[in-house]
Amino acid sequence: MQVIVAGADESEIADPIDAEGHDVTAIDVADGTSLADAGIENTDVYLLTEMAQATSIAVAKDHNPDVRVVVYAEGSLPEFATRQADLVIDPALLDPEAVAEELA
Repeated sequence: MQVIVAGADESEIADPIDAEGHDVTAIDVADGTSLADAGIENTDVYLLTEMAQATSIAVAKDHNPDVRVVVYAEGSLPEFATRQADLVIDPALLDPEAVAEELA
């Protein structure tokens, strides 16, 4: 499975996803150019780790309407992005290893 992890990744979720055997691309700032360069068109899961970059969800969906969007960050997702997110997880509730196992 192709996974893009976008954001600062303070919870360090990219490594457990990689350890589960998934192809992980990590980007710090998610915009149209960085998402295209990371291969969003062929990505199965877009995992956002910063609520401040919530607008990138719409950009990811524009590039790949079928991408599954997972938000793994503290705080509240802005209302405009909630309709496009498939799953929102608070890192205080599930550790990165548990989320990585459930992505498949």
